Amino acid sequence: MIRSGARILLAIVLLVAGAAHLSALRRGFRIVVPDWAARLLHTDKDTIVVVSGVVEIMLGAGLVLLPRERRRVGAAVAAFLVAVFPGNLHQWRRGTSAPGLDTDARRLARLFLQPVLVAWALWSTRSAR
Repeated sequence: MIRSGARILLAIVLLVAGAAHLSALRRGFRIVVPDWAARLLHTDKDTIVVVSGVVEIMLGAGLVLLPRERRRVGAAVAAFLVAVFPGNLHQWRRGTSAPGLDTDARRLARLFLQPVLVAWALWSTRSAR
């Protein structure tokens, strides 16, 4: 029961974050995308923000709508969270503000939150034994 609640809460977090990437907050997210990420992916920062938002929405929906695949979806969520970590690190190192991350302390705390989110994704999608 606790795992199910944690999984649903994580799904809500992902859905809200994904929607924020596609809303008026989109500009704030573009600011924190590192230049090297756009070069590496051969695209622009806006596309990265939009695609990452869509992925977050899909992952959040998958956590709720695909209960038989919850372990795989959980692993995908964890992988996604690891994949975006370099952007979080870049944001902290540059001191770039984004929605809700407008101080050095908040940006630093966000770095320590990322492993918690990864663990949350893996734990909440594991079978209870």
